[in-house]
Amino acid sequence: MTSLGVVFRPQLPPERLRGLARAADEAGLDELWLWEDCFLESGIASAAAALAWTERLRVGIGLLPVPLRNIALTTMETATLRRLFPGRFAVGLGHGVQEWMGQVGARVDSPVTLLREHLTAMRALLRGERVTTKGRYVTLDDVALDWPPHGAAAQQSTTAVPGHLSAGPDHSSAESDPSAKADPAAGAGPFPGTGGTGPSSVVPLAYRDAAVLAGARGPRSLRLSGEAADGTVLDASTSVDGIRHARHLVDEGRRTAGRTGPHEVVHYLNTATGPGAADRLRAERARQGLDPVTGPGVAGDAAAVAEAVVRAAEAGAGTVVLQPTADEPDPEGFVRFAAREVRPLLP
Repeated sequence: MTSLGVVFRPQLPPERLRGLARAADEAGLDELWLWEDCFLESGIASAAAALAWTERLRVGIGLLPVPLRNIALTTMETATLRRLFPGRFAVGLGHGVQEWMGQVGARVDSPVTLLREHLTAMRALLRGERVTTKGRYVTLDDVALDWPPHGAAAQQSTTAVPGHLSAGPDHSSAESDPSAKADPAAGAGPFPGTGGTGPSSVVPLAYRDAAVLAGARGPRSLRLSGEAADGTVLDASTSVDGIRHARHLVDEGRRTAGRTGPHEVVHYLNTATGPGAADRLRAERARQGLDPVTGPGVAGDAAAVAEAVVRAAEAGAGTVVLQPTADEPDPEGFVRFAAREVRPLLP
């Protein structure tokens, strides 16, 4: 089962979010995704507002740059939103654009190490565990959330040795959890990115609300996402073949770490429709440093966009998020197009 979303691009002023989020919710769109790009808009503040303004829409942040964020605060914010809006908030972490991180004095020597430490600690805390760790960048001393997401099963952690986080057993496998039976009353349901079939395609709400995704592009980051995250966010520079390759590298990481549970793959798809769509897509690709003619993306009507979404899904993306061009003339109309014209054409 493919989930369809749209990006609210932070090039739009924050006051446009309310109307767009409500339009997406009312039109029946599955998901709305947000970015925390420097120096535009806050991801957490925007997500909280979008969740409060809507009733059923899943809201995701892809991504939060971890060099800007303290691990305890990011986890507390995530847990709070997941208790307020169970099952509706997805969060992805990234190591940040290094130029931007340098501008604010937050650039680190090893972004991949920083991301690994954040992912490991945040996942453990969201599961309700008590964590002690002294890593290269992340330090926690006997820390546990008082209000973890609903259903988090507290796990007793052992004291970590320096540079290593010990946070109990790996809970990536939903089917190994006796509470992971399909129980609609408990909020269980399809987990985006698992294809909608098999034992790991139905997971409890508690698992979804403990999940943390990672943004990745290079081989090291993709393998890390498989090892240490519950899902991977692929940006719009990723081609269909790139999705397949990314999935392969993510799966390598999962095998290395012994991960067997669901792993969501979110793919952003450059998309333009309506008058001048082809020209706007070419300009968008050029802005992203892609080939203006052959770079990833789709321009056209609902059938053309749906075909591109299906190709991405067949390559391994369980969630496809349509990314409008920066100069999209009608953002609210774009989300209605996605929900009412594209979504019905998807299998």
